[in-house]
Amino acid sequence: MPKVLAVNAGSSTLKFQVIAMPEETLLASGGIDRASSPDAVLTIKDAQGQTHESRAHLENIDHAVDTLLTTLVAQGVLTSPDELAGIGHRVVAGGEKFAAPTLVTPQVLKDIAALAEYAPLHNPSEAAYIEAFARRLPQTPAVAVFDTAFHQTMPRVNYLYSIPMTYYRQFGARRYGAHGTSHAYVAHEAAKLLHRDLASLRLVTLHLGNGASAAAIQRGASLDTSMGFTPLAGLTMGTRSGNIDVSLVAYLANKTHQSFADMVQILNDKSGMLGLTGLSSDFRDIDAAAQAGNERAILGEKVFINRVVKYIGAYTAEMGGLDAIVFTGGVGEHRGSLRHGVLQQLAYMGIVEDPAQVNAQATAFLTTPASAVQALVVTTNEEVMIARSVMQVTAH
Repeated sequence: MPKVLAVNAGSSTLKFQVIAMPEETLLASGGIDRASSPDAVLTIKDAQGQTHESRAHLENIDHAVDTLLTTLVAQGVLTSPDELAGIGHRVVAGGEKFAAPTLVTPQVLKDIAALAEYAPLHNPSEAAYIEAFARRLPQTPAVAVFDTAFHQTMPRVNYLYSIPMTYYRQFGARRYGAHGTSHAYVAHEAAKLLHRDLASLRLVTLHLGNGASAAAIQRGASLDTSMGFTPLAGLTMGTRSGNIDVSLVAYLANKTHQSFADMVQILNDKSGMLGLTGLSSDFRDIDAAAQAGNERAILGEKVFINRVVKYIGAYTAEMGGLDAIVFTGGVGEHRGSLRHGVLQQLAYMGIVEDPAQVNAQATAFLTTPASAVQALVVTTNEEVMIARSVMQVTAH
């Protein structure tokens, strides 16, 4: 029963799961919050639900990695760090270089670092953790699983921008998308639940959370996706604006006496639902305020639903029909009122909601068997998808 460590490293956090393969049994999960700072905390939860916390020796990445591995052994999750059959690392930006999960070599690591300008908040920290684990376990194979890889099947008509082609050829200016690992996982799970071959389905998958994206999946491959060159484009998100007229950014930069870079930061960090509502980027807070009658919260939710509906409509037209809509992510899995708002506007497509499932909080059908288009909630599990990728790559 090989054990795989799936690592999802951010700029200041690290999440992980230890998974027994091929049964996909979760043995332990947890993370490091405020990584590489004096306030860093390592939390590990074992299969029995016991939680262990550690604050010692976490002030740099090497100490954090060593403490994580040592604690996994101390808790009996591993007999030794060398027991790991492989380590899978989520990497946000793979550019056009990586269209599939890839065994990490020194050259691959250089390529990941070189792609940092496509994801400056993610790729550098991900590369640093890959190096730290390699120093600790040099004989354990490491596999990079790229968020952008799933979307590399998009045709040129969907990933090219209508700008001079020289910008694409020289600088890689194109749509890359994100959340690919999540979109791929829920698409596969939806096909199982529908008792259909994934290759026969036309799906719109909606990863809705603080970051949000939609994908059109046809014949099991990504046909189109809402995020663009960066995760700023597409749907309205927690703090990100989604699509916006670039000329408006220049106009506002001039009016507010800020630089274009300052405005881009505002579009990333202070816009979206936070900007619309003036309350919060957390949909739980916004939903509570909307229920209490707050007009800006109500408006914010209507804008969010409107953008999701637009993408579903566009992707349905692009695929020539639709078999199912799949909701996932923190919002997609838990905010029943927003899902209902989306499906209500799509009733003309023959969608028939199941009233008993409106507030489903885990994997479930939201529609009745009579519905012409099915709608489902699928709890995403990027770490399982990463573990599967490790087993596939290391088997060759």
